[in-house]
Amino acid sequence: MVASPSVLCLGEALVDRLGPPGGDPATADPDQIDDRLGGAPANVACALARLGTPVAFLGRLGQDPIGEAFAGLFAGRGVNTAALQWDPRRPSRVVLVRRDRQGDRQFGGFAGDRGDGFADEALEAEPLAAALAGDGGLLHGAAWLLVGTIPLARPAAAAALRRAVALAAAAGVAIAVDVNWRPTFWDGAAAPDAPPSEAQQQLILELLGQAALVKCAAEEALWLFGRTSPEAVRQALPRRPAVVVTDGANPVRWTFGAATGELAAFLVAVADTTGAGDAFTAGVLHGLCARPSLLRGEDPAGVVELIRFASACGALVCQAPGAIDPQPSAEAVAGFLSGHWQRP
Repeated sequence: MVASPSVLCLGEALVDRLGPPGGDPATADPDQIDDRLGGAPANVACALARLGTPVAFLGRLGQDPIGEAFAGLFAGRGVNTAALQWDPRRPSRVVLVRRDRQGDRQFGGFAGDRGDGFADEALEAEPLAAALAGDGGLLHGAAWLLVGTIPLARPAAAAALRRAVALAAAAGVAIAVDVNWRPTFWDGAAAPDAPPSEAQQQLILELLGQAALVKCAAEEALWLFGRTSPEAVRQALPRRPAVVVTDGANPVRWTFGAATGELAAFLVAVADTTGAGDAFTAGVLHGLCARPSLLRGEDPAGVVELIRFASACGALVCQAPGAIDPQPSAEAVAGFLSGHWQRP
């Protein structure tokens, strides 16, 4: 019998087209580019499945080779796809990703648009609601709904996201939000490092106001809250959520209830940072599904171990190209942790 999903991951599944280190994927020769299945919610779903947490992916793909590849991937990983929608007209999205020679990446434009946009932008609210809340729907038995902010960039996907969040809240399912700010998804002409506008900030903050767990990068916290402190983010939001602030190779910081702290990053050889943050998010949710009380911060030492486990998930993904292929099993994470010390 297949276990009911503990985590539901809503949002985009797409292809990251990685250019050669220091090069441009839009102009590179075909033998110099590396197409990898990705998209933050899809990455988290696949990482959770690899770790052993039952998970479902909620999204929309084109009826094309990318969609077929994801169908095979999700089936192979054991990801529940009962709420996966198929678009007969719009293609799955291809994102152009530049990488510097240290493995850090920057998201540029897109490839494949035939004039109607991409499948993930057209996620439909009504079929999604039926899959979530109908008889035997996915919300029954779920602990978490994970969402990002990218669906907010387009009206149809934004409406579907808001419907899912409302249904989850009514069912007592906790909301986790990974800010995951990507300006080119909102405006194709925006610079890859552009901050959100005031209107975009308002949309994001409305979503964050419903979260029990917020993960954001330091620059995202600064743009949205004027400070990078996890406690400042927590105090600015009405539900006083648990907050994790990542900062690349700098220490990760958190506040879970009264438990606060930071941990230095693991020192590893970096091949590609794509998907490392998503693997981290999966590690956190995997741990919270096993020990829900950690969210309240009543066991500070347990929270440290939770963040350490999640950091190891991210470090392992950094050591090979792509966001999904290098994702570790729980056993691989345990092996990594047994051989690596992390400075508190």
